[in-house]
Amino acid sequence: MTTKVEQSIQVDVPVTTAYDQWTQFEDFPHFMGGVKEVRQLDDRRLRWVAEIAGVRREWEASILEQVPDQKIAWAATAGATNAGAVRFDPVGASSTVVHLTLEYEPEGVIEQVGDKLGIVERQVRGDLERFKKLIEDQGYASGAWRGGINEGVGVGTPGVESAPASQGDSGKAGVSGKAVAAGVAAAAAGVAAGVAAARSSGGSEDRTASAEAAPPPPPVESTVVVETVTPVPSVETIPPVDPLEPVAGDSVLDDVPDTTTGKEHLIQNDEGRPGPAV
Repeated sequence: MTTKVEQSIQVDVPVTTAYDQWTQFEDFPHFMGGVKEVRQLDDRRLRWVAEIAGVRREWEASILEQVPDQKIAWAATAGATNAGAVRFDPVGASSTVVHLTLEYEPEGVIEQVGDKLGIVERQVRGDLERFKKLIEDQGYASGAWRGGINEGVGVGTPGVESAPASQGDSGKAGVSGKAVAAGVAAAAAGVAAGVAAARSSGGSEDRTASAEAAPPPPPVESTVVVETVTPVPSVETIPPVDPLEPVAGDSVLDDVPDTTTGKEHLIQNDEGRPGPAV
């Protein structure tokens, strides 16, 4: 299923100035937030590299019709499928309305979720606003190509049916590092919006939770770190010391007279000591 985006903006410069600036395709990254590179291969063919909602895409496009100061129409010939046209309508002598129509085919889950949330539409609107600021601040075009391609053919506004040769790049350009975060954010926003809508309409919270439930996250592998403890060295046991055996004939009491009574004994053993006399 394809998606069509239409946006317009009024810029306060003459139509010739606005048109001439738009013909400088290689300057598109200066105001188109999702465009990383545009390389002009010749008057008709362009090589694009873009990144929107974290998904990187590449394609080649061919200009089907180009009328100075009026219109540029294109369709992809290889890579990501898209087609469209930009028109320039003068409003007086010093103002122009720029109309941009884009039809594309989302690829992959992330692009489809982003498509439902209108990410590309907001991107296109932001690109036009940045183009307005760029050209109004400059006041003149950085270059110009005034040639025509298939003037008068009247291809209208090409849709994806005008790009049969482009079958999508099938992720050939890869998914950038932002894709996972963008996809998760988009999915979370979608779930939150669904729950809020169901509650405001009086729906069953159980049915909403069941319908919008996301798959459980994969188990987180944990790593157990075992710290090696250095053993404490054992303390050497000291054998007990044998008690001293008494030595015969070495007692200090051997020379003491064996007298246990009488005042004379007390006087003899207290001589030379301080204290009261007996």
